[in-house]
Amino acid sequence: MKYLKAVIVLVLALSLFSGCAEMQMGASSTSASPVLDRIQKRGELIVGTMGNMPPLNMTAKDGEIFGLEPDLARMLASAMNVDVRFVTKPFSELLPALQNGEVDMVLSGMTITPKRNLKVAFVGPYFVSGKAFLTKVRTIAQAKEADDVNTPETKLVALRDSTSQAFAEAVLDKTTLFTTGTYDEAVDMVLQDKVHAMIADYPICVVSVFRYPEAGLLSVITPLTYEPIGIAIPASDPLLMNWTTNTLNSIEASGQLDELKLKWFAEGDWLDKLK
Repeated sequence: MKYLKAVIVLVLALSLFSGCAEMQMGASSTSASPVLDRIQKRGELIVGTMGNMPPLNMTAKDGEIFGLEPDLARMLASAMNVDVRFVTKPFSELLPALQNGEVDMVLSGMTITPKRNLKVAFVGPYFVSGKAFLTKVRTIAQAKEADDVNTPETKLVALRDSTSQAFAEAVLDKTTLFTTGTYDEAVDMVLQDKVHAMIADYPICVVSVFRYPEAGLLSVITPLTYEPIGIAIPASDPLLMNWTTNTLNSIEASGQLDELKLKWFAEGDWLDKLK
């Protein structure tokens, strides 16, 4: 009987030890930052972008992705000691790609909004913009209030699923609104007089004026909106958010972010590289 009791105690002890070991192994295999681990293991930071929002992000004739945001992405990758790879997608597909793990972060002129922030985390802003009109009509370009253009006769175009579309639908609800998948398509509608104006973030509009100097295009920033542009990252990785926040703060404090803004907004040498 004593022998049987001893065997039972031994079995129970071994079971308990095994269970504790499994718990410890499970705890050690749970990463504090699954996305950072994925990036480090891969040796590559994958960044989602439209590649069609000059000068924030653009595609060169040779296929290179360049602009302010790609430069910023390269700085982040360098701080991680990894390479960077860009994945271009329509604007409406960028956040789904982030959520399903196809990309590690999104830098693509994306405004930080409460609705988007319910799904993903944001770091920033690294750039602040506002809505503007790209148009040939001076009265529209210089509009100070929504009522100045909010008439049934006004035809507008905006990027599909953008804050510009949301703003137009909410505030310019009397206008006729068209949407396109790319900014090039929207600008082309303005050039061909199919619409009176494109509504978009000011950098997009002002660069279009530079690109088509003979088209008679006009654009001035309006006081209608405040657009904080940020880095979208997965919501499930607080360490990645902390790392990205601290690294962006360091880049900004060093003056490098201001240098990027001057490089891409004060100089136009890059226009010749565009597709």
